[in-house]
Amino acid sequence: MLASSGEEFESREGLASVFAAARTRLGLIAVLFALAAIGWWWSVEQMRGMDNGPWTHLGAGGWFLGVWVVMMAAMMFPSVSPTVALYSRMTNAESIARPLLFALGYLVIWAAAGAMVFAVAFAGGRIVGDVLAWGRGGRWVAATTLIVAAIYELTPLKDVCLGKCRSPLGLLLGSWREGPAGALRMGVRNGAWCVGCCWALMASFFALGIMSAVWMAIVAGLIAIEKTLPWRRVATYGTAGILLALGVLLFAVPDAVPGLTIPGGGMMSPMNQMSP
Repeated sequence: MLASSGEEFESREGLASVFAAARTRLGLIAVLFALAAIGWWWSVEQMRGMDNGPWTHLGAGGWFLGVWVVMMAAMMFPSVSPTVALYSRMTNAESIARPLLFALGYLVIWAAAGAMVFAVAFAGGRIVGDVLAWGRGGRWVAATTLIVAAIYELTPLKDVCLGKCRSPLGLLLGSWREGPAGALRMGVRNGAWCVGCCWALMASFFALGIMSAVWMAIVAGLIAIEKTLPWRRVATYGTAGILLALGVLLFAVPDAVPGLTIPGGGMMSPMNQMSP
C-alpha cells in the first residue's frame, strides 16, 4: 500500500512538472510574440515618413543599429519562437530566463550583421559616393540584387541553412552547452544559420526600401512562410519567383512595382527628415 501511494505521488509530481514546463513554453512564446508586436509598433513609428525607396540613407550609426535590432526582433521572433520553445523543452525549464538568453543570443548575431551592413554602407559611401542614387546606378543595382537573391533561394547553401532553421533539433543537440552562457552561445549559433538563410531576403529589403513598413511586412512574411509552412519547396520556389519578378520589374517598369517609393517621384519625404 505504501509503495503504491509513493508511486502515485511520484506520478503526480511528474505530471505537475510536465504541465509546469508546458506552461513555461506557452508563456515564452507569448512573450516573444508580445516583444515582436512592440517591435512592429516602434519600428513603424520610427519609419513613418522616412521611406526614400531603394537604398534609403541609413542615418546615424547608433540610431540605425537601434532601429535595426528592434526591427529584427519584430520580424524574426515569431518565426524563431518554435526553436526557442524546443530549447526550453529540452532544458525542461520552469523559468523563461534561459530561453530568453537563447533568444538574446539569436538577436546578437543579427545586431552584428546590422553593424557590418552599416560599416560597408559607410565605407562604400566614402569610396564611390552616390553611385546608389536612383539616377545613377541605384535602380540597376537594386534590380540585380533582387535577381541574385532569387537565385540564392535555389542554391544548396540556402537549402542547408533553411534546413537548420526548420528542423533545429540536430543543431541544438550538436551544439549543446549548459548554463546561461551556454544558452547565449547556442542562440548565437542558431542566429548565424538564420543569417545564412535570410541574408539575401534582407539584401532585397535594402534594395526595395529599408525604411518601408510595407516591404518590412512582405519580407517578414516570406521569412515566416519559408521557416514554418510544411511545403518547403513551394515556399522557396515561390519566394524565388517573387524576387525574380520584382527584379525584372525594377529593370523594366519600376512604376509597376506596388508599394515602391521611387526617389524623385514625389512620394518620398525630404532627406532632412532622415535625421533621427
